[in-house]
Amino acid sequence: MSSKEMTVGILGGMGPEATVDLMRRIIKATPANDDADHIRLLVDNDPKTPSRIQYLIENKGKSPAPHMVKMALGLEGGGADILVIPCNTAHMFYGEVSKAVSVPVLNILELSAEKIHRLYPDFKRVGILGSSALQITQLYAPAFAAWGVDTVFPDNDRQEALMALIRAVKANTHTKEMTDAFNLAAEDLEDQGAACLLIACTELSVIAGKLKTGLPKLDASQILAEHIVERVKG
Repeated sequence: MSSKEMTVGILGGMGPEATVDLMRRIIKATPANDDADHIRLLVDNDPKTPSRIQYLIENKGKSPAPHMVKMALGLEGGGADILVIPCNTAHMFYGEVSKAVSVPVLNILELSAEKIHRLYPDFKRVGILGSSALQITQLYAPAFAAWGVDTVFPDNDRQEALMALIRAVKANTHTKEMTDAFNLAAEDLEDQGAACLLIACTELSVIAGKLKTGLPKLDASQILAEHIVERVKG
């Protein structure tokens, strides 16, 4: 590995399994013949970051922003040249994190919207499979609107079931019946005219193989992983 190759800092723990999932994706996407060919990752896998769900959906608890800023500064101080946040909902606090450090912070929202537009320039409606916090904050809307694309979410019942699945994945208690909510939500988005689907929750990325749909489907975590490899390896 060249001494000039960038080191990637990961603000992890949101949740822990999703962080490991991103690391696996980065490793798998990296062209390597030996250990030294892989990318150096500095990971702060800190599950003590205040809950994004509680703060954004339940209107209680502390803002995760100060904790995330502290993690970012620690990773930068440790030698990270770029930072990533493997949690879609945590990008609500992207501005605070990026302002606090002098290194670039990759934005999973913008990367996902740009990737979908590049692959499917004629698509005008994307179905979002993610946390209810994304729907409440409309966090993805500006990134897609920049490409003239609308975002839609499952109806209330389907979204609530999807949210229960996300919580269960965090607790490693999800069942097949819960996983069915993934596919029912996808069907609802297709009924609403979505031309493709974006898996926009890193917990759902962990079980992405369970999603069965005839629509094109992309995964924000995979898009982030591939961009990291492209950024570092050129």
